[in-house]
Amino acid sequence: MRSIWRGAVSFGLVSIGVKLYSATEDKDIRFHQVHAADGGRVKYRRVCSIDGEELEYADIAKGYELPSGEVVILTDEDFDELPLSTRREIEVLEFVDQGEIDPIMFEKTYYLEPDGPAARPYVLLRDALENAGQVAITKIALRQRESLAALRVRDGVLVLHTMRWPDEIRRPDFGFLDEDISVRPQELKMAEALIGSMTTEFDPTQFTDDYREAMTALLEAKQTGGEVAQPAEVPDEGAAVVDLMSALRRSVERARGGAAEEAPEKPPAKKAASTRKAAAEPAEKPPAKKAAAKKAAPKKAAAGKTTSRATGGDKPPAKRARRSA
Repeated sequence: MRSIWRGAVSFGLVSIGVKLYSATEDKDIRFHQVHAADGGRVKYRRVCSIDGEELEYADIAKGYELPSGEVVILTDEDFDELPLSTRREIEVLEFVDQGEIDPIMFEKTYYLEPDGPAARPYVLLRDALENAGQVAITKIALRQRESLAALRVRDGVLVLHTMRWPDEIRRPDFGFLDEDISVRPQELKMAEALIGSMTTEFDPTQFTDDYREAMTALLEAKQTGGEVAQPAEVPDEGAAVVDLMSALRRSVERARGGAAEEAPEKPPAKKAASTRKAAAEPAEKPPAKKAAAKKAAPKKAAAGKTTSRATGGDKPPAKRARRSA
């Protein structure tokens, strides 16, 4: 495990150095939004709603919107100046019985490990809490947020439960609470008997996540049947410098290889084109001219005949007129 916080437990005049670890982990099967056609990841861009400019993380700040619609912008420097007295300290405020804390107030759970030479005071606080049967109510600041926390002992380790503030717990406001609903004593006894017959010692290992097991089996079946997609690798614009250098190197190699392959192909293409033109022009055009000449000759002859015939009909009367004269 990797520690997420480092500080000290302040117990009176005793300061115990500790490291904080997440005590739980999420086992849910997580999915990505992908393109159904090729399996490519669907990405979201950070775009300003005013000027439409795409932003980097360094350009983004936190904003609090006022009832008037105006926005108060806060930067990381503003948060660093906030006076959090428990920034690196788990301050013990009081000790209470564990039964007095409603589980609805619990939020997240962490393990505490002694840091360096703090093992002896750590064991001292652990044994004192276990012998007294008490839970320490503390304050801690995590991720720029101050929370109440309950410190107790579990399996020889100090366990910290962050808690919600009282004003964060909603009050149930349901209509049936104001109604006068009564149950018969026989029904109540029967329900109590059913509860008694089902009472046993709690063993969480007896319970399984049926949905997660079914989803795992479905994914394995699809993988075995070959129903998987291999998305094409697309260079990311925001990739690291190493990825950029490798992409540039591949581009140069591809460009060099492409130039070498295209060089011998261009001359044959030009020769083939010239031979096609040479074969097409002299072979096809002369026959076309001859055919046109042959076709034009009969037309001219026919035209001559028609003109001679037309003029022949006029000339004989003229000759006869000369003879008669």
